[in-house]
Amino acid sequence: METHWTDLLRTAISIRENRLSSVTLLRRLGNHSRKNRLFRAFRELGRAVRTITLLRYSSDPDLREQITQVTNRNESFHNFAGWLMSAGKLIGHNDPDYQEEIIKFNELLADCVIYSTAQDITDAANAIAADGHPVDLDDLATISPYITHVCDLDRMMT
Repeated sequence: METHWTDLLRTAISIRENRLSSVTLLRRLGNHSRKNRLFRAFRELGRAVRTITLLRYSSDPDLREQITQVTNRNESFHNFAGWLMSAGKLIGHNDPDYQEEIIKFNELLADCVIYSTAQDITDAANAIAADGHPVDLDDLATISPYITHVCDLDRMMT
């Protein structure tokens, strides 16, 4: 890795300055790459970064908690987007452009619904506060905008 450090930097700079696309680089490195010196250097760099990350993860409880929170948030979003998926089996087609379009549309739809739900939650909390009732911020923090069903309050009260 030390021997090819300048090649690694040159490649990274080329990608950053849009002279080389990451897709092109991956395609070049994917074809019979085991003998390619740049492939081996990137592989070793990846191993070093992965090792450092794993050591940090195992020794830092705050980092583990942060990663778990972000992972859970991402999983919640993807579960919600999956629940909203209106295309159903259409994504099964073998056209990658069509699949990408469906996924982007679904994520946009999920973002819009989440935004609207967050606005509704904010309006409800503001109305409660306007009526003179205290709004506990810890309670608000537990409310998720990924609502997939509506509770029947009458049934819950009986």
